[in-house]
Amino acid sequence: MIKLFIKERRSWLAFYVAMQLLLLFIAYLDTSIRLTSVTYFTFLSTIALVGFLFLRYQKETPFYKELKDLDPSMDLSEIVQANQPFEELSLTALTNHALHQKRQQAHNLNELELEKEEMLAWIHEVKTPLTAMKLMIDRLEDTKMKKQLTYEWLRIHLLLDQQLHQRRISSMENDLYMEKVDMEALIYGEIKTLQSWCIQKGIGFDVELTEKVILSDSKWLSFIIRQLLSNAVKYSDSGDIKVKSFLVDDAIKLSITDDGQGISNRDLPRIFDKGFTSTTNHYNQSASGMGLFLAKRAADALNITIEVESAPSKGSTFALTFSKNNRFVDVWSM
Repeated sequence: MIKLFIKERRSWLAFYVAMQLLLLFIAYLDTSIRLTSVTYFTFLSTIALVGFLFLRYQKETPFYKELKDLDPSMDLSEIVQANQPFEELSLTALTNHALHQKRQQAHNLNELELEKEEMLAWIHEVKTPLTAMKLMIDRLEDTKMKKQLTYEWLRIHLLLDQQLHQRRISSMENDLYMEKVDMEALIYGEIKTLQSWCIQKGIGFDVELTEKVILSDSKWLSFIIRQLLSNAVKYSDSGDIKVKSFLVDDAIKLSITDDGQGISNRDLPRIFDKGFTSTTNHYNQSASGMGLFLAKRAADALNITIEVESAPSKGSTFALTFSKNNRFVDVWSM
């Protein structure tokens, strides 16, 4: 702060030094003026200047010190009182700017909440005709047409479901309800939803669950498993998708393994990033890059670890690890 204080007044200090040198130069030229007296005066005035600068430093810097160390989250009213005209001008400008930013932020948040509510309302409105469409598809007698329409219906259903959870995930913590979840019923329910798609692609499921009950939120856990199963079906052409649960080091683990196209080593670190699709199939327009990102966010909120092992043309294995000693156990036991 001392360097800044001196730097701010360097032009005044330069002017003072110039005046003193001019005075000494005049005394040197004019023999009627005693040079020793002028030198003594310059010495005393320099000492007085140093003392004056010290006092001004003590008086002027507290405001700017607090301004320099200001926490962005701190209220400007907590800054030391401005005593100088320029300090008052600076504080007024900062306060007005902060108030404007707060009003703008509040306005933007309201707009986002309104947009979110409108999108959620739209999704729920669309679900009604979608349900009616499913009932009409189920009554079709043409088997081939029925399979094709069911597949397209399923794609729309999954996209709407993803949008719904994408809008809700920011406030997910307010929606959690921890309970004992029957994983077998949950997984078979999700498989049944994907049944028409799997039949069309010739994909089956090999389910082996040694651990069938887990403490979690059934709705969000269903969403995570739905994303992993739909990805496994999407990137597989045939064969069985293996779903297993087992115990590892006092933790329940659920693995989903497919024999699909796999993931390249350069893509593995990025598959949970928002918007990332693939570098090998970069021009795939159907990939949104949101499914695994949302699944990872939901898993983190539920204290679930997601791991993945994969290699090109050798399929992928996604594993969910549910720790028995997580923070939800205490909540459940209360």
